Amino acid sequence: MRKLPLLIAGIVLAWTGAVAAHGDGPSRRDDMERRTHYGPVVGVDDSRHSGTYAWKGIPFAQPPVGELRWKAPVEPARWKAPRAATQFGNACVQYGRIYGPGANNRYDPSIGTTLGQAVGSEDCLYLNIWAPADRREHHRDDDREDDRRDDSRNGNGNGNGNGNGRLPVIVFVHGGSNVSGYTADPVYDGAALARAANAVVVTVNYRLGIFGFFNLPQLKSGSDAQEDSGNFALLDIIQALRFVRRDIDKFGGDPKNITLVGQSAGAINVYALLTTPATVQARPSLFHRAAPLSGGISLASNLPPGRLPTLNPAAVYLAQGNQLLSQQLIVDGVAADAAAAAAWVASHTPQQVAAYLRTHTPAQLLTTLLTRLAPLGLAGSGPIPDGAMLPTDPISAIAAGQYLRVPVLAGNTRDEGKLFPTFLTLLGGPSGRLVSDKQLFDIQYAYQPDAAPQIAIEQWVPGYYLPVATPGTGFNARTELLDTLFLQAAADNVLATLKAQQNEVWYYRFDWDEEPAPFNDIYGAAHAFDLPFLFGNFGPSLFANVANSSANRPGRLALSKAMMRSLAAFARDGDPNAPRALGTVWPAWPAKLIFDATPAGTAISVQ
Repeated sequence: MRKLPLLIAGIVLAWTGAVAAHGDGPSRRDDMERRTHYGPVVGVDDSRHSGTYAWKGIPFAQPPVGELRWKAPVEPARWKAPRAATQFGNACVQYGRIYGPGANNRYDPSIGTTLGQAVGSEDCLYLNIWAPADRREHHRDDDREDDRRDDSRNGNGNGNGNGNGRLPVIVFVHGGSNVSGYTADPVYDGAALARAANAVVVTVNYRLGIFGFFNLPQLKSGSDAQEDSGNFALLDIIQALRFVRRDIDKFGGDPKNITLVGQSAGAINVYALLTTPATVQARPSLFHRAAPLSGGISLASNLPPGRLPTLNPAAVYLAQGNQLLSQQLIVDGVAADAAAAAAWVASHTPQQVAAYLRTHTPAQLLTTLLTRLAPLGLAGSGPIPDGAMLPTDPISAIAAGQYLRVPVLAGNTRDEGKLFPTFLTLLGGPSGRLVSDKQLFDIQYAYQPDAAPQIAIEQWVPGYYLPVATPGTGFNARTELLDTLFLQAAADNVLATLKAQQNEVWYYRFDWDEEPAPFNDIYGAAHAFDLPFLFGNFGPSLFANVANSSANRPGRLALSKAMMRSLAAFARDGDPNAPRALGTVWPAWPAKLIFDATPAGTAISVQ
């Protein structure tokens, strides 16, 4: 009998140990450890708040600094001790725009104070993973769960997944004109989507601007055609996909079912990866479905006259590279003018020229880009169709069947051009926006969507385009024409080319425009406004305060639920038709599904 207290104590200790190991508190270090082929990482148990587990800031390549700047990504050094994966990795170096990341790699007031300045870091090649915490909730049709998603957070409530089987994987490539963007943007938090889609969600950083796409002869070794292409950003995304293929099973994902999603510049990059030999020839495949949203891959030669291309020839980027070198020499006082700069280059070896550029800080190079190359029209970035890494004409490559044939889900917003009103100058009129970037950010950061309007449309849109509904000359008509000439032309071109090769092509148009006035007219269904719905995130972000009101909340959440379920179905089955999600059948392109909602509920239809 004297042994009975010891026995009871042992049982109690064993029971409490089991509770500690299998509970859902944030201290479950052992449960959150996953062993990647580089080393172990320890994530965060956020199941009580978002219904998910998360691993943030996992390196998939060495920092591309020093001699590794303008080189293909190199695998990170392996580590043995568990590595904390609890914070987002640095944003890739870029110049500050209203979309962030500001000085702190987050959505905060510093975004408004760093516009046009170098932000982020070259040490930025990290990815993030979210997995649903409780797969037993899968397919539960419980509207009350969605009601618990408060607008001020990135999702909460109970989760949907991570049981015995492997889940579909959704890898997201952010937009930002290939010159900006960061995975720590709160819109891209993957928790709500992972839970709603019962999928493992991955977001990826990749090099941007002249650090991600750079065509300069002196950087080419002649021994690596992919590296010599200058498409370092595409190589980063491929390297991240290789990590996913090898290690996502450790996080509950299925490496044989990976959906690559990209929006805007991210969509351009996804289309590019459909045609790169590195992905077309990869065995096993690096991804199995593609969802390029609001993007295209068309050269001017692929489009009717007057349309705006989404891809420039390699010669444009060669001119950019040579001009950056020349102008930097002038800025530094090494050369007095372009002729002297050319003479300096001719008198130095390629290795010396490359070393010269690598000694400069990102801030120095970006300043030269913005002050000297932007006036020449050479400040943009994007995939370089060099003929080795990327076909010189990707549309022709698709037409010839030389691409990765996978199911494709594409989309556009109805009012893409309303995010780019300054581009209205291309149509012969004035800029369509009166406020500066700084004013825009400050107004939107402090805006109160449930209060009376704090700005009039006349303060935002020039009188030249008012009233907005004036036929032909109003803001709606001019931005619609911009859409027709730009992103809609690109979408029609690539989708028609794909459909000639395969039947598995679906397309949506996002029409939701229920923002509080006057932002329903200023933005409407603008470029990127579908992203909060696809991610289920209506909390703090650039457009949240001017778009999301209490009045439009019921319809907004219902539409988000339908869109996430459709993406889930596509990721799971290669077909976006989700039971009970749409209330209609989604036919293949050229039919289009219209995602829309009233303030009270969804208004989904087919055209």
